[in-house]
Amino acid sequence: MHLAQLNIAKAKYSLESPEIKEFVDNLEPVNNLAESSDGFVWRLQDESGDATNITAFSDPDIIVNMSVWDSIEALKNFMFRTHHRDFLRRKKEWFHNIPDDSYVLWWVPKDHVPTVEEAVEKLEFLRNNGDTPYAFTFKSNFSAQEFVASNA
Repeated sequence: MHLAQLNIAKAKYSLESPEIKEFVDNLEPVNNLAESSDGFVWRLQDESGDATNITAFSDPDIIVNMSVWDSIEALKNFMFRTHHRDFLRRKKEWFHNIPDDSYVLWWVPKDHVPTVEEAVEKLEFLRNNGDTPYAFTFKSNFSAQEFVASNA
């Protein structure tokens, strides 16, 4: 199985504004870094090459990022051990705090490409039920085996 992830952020500024320009200017390099990382499988993108114009929520200021990895470790390595972590550290400069869970992880079959609707449903499930093998966070790190066992 592969690990899917959705994370969302509520922009403080229009993506065309100078206050968020550094973030926007680094979308392509960070996306390229993800794609070249060990364990990367797939990422959500539109014809522009990123997902900032994909609307998943009624609030147009919420942007989404969604990807699939071959393991939790591969995703963590990209997020916390590459240049990506520098942007995570600066998240508060560009994005509002979201009081509810703002990301979700879940297991998918190796040939499955998750949809935005599926990802939103997983996030809502997590918010309503907490970490389970069906939808979880890094706090619990449910394994693919635990997910399969929970659906047996």
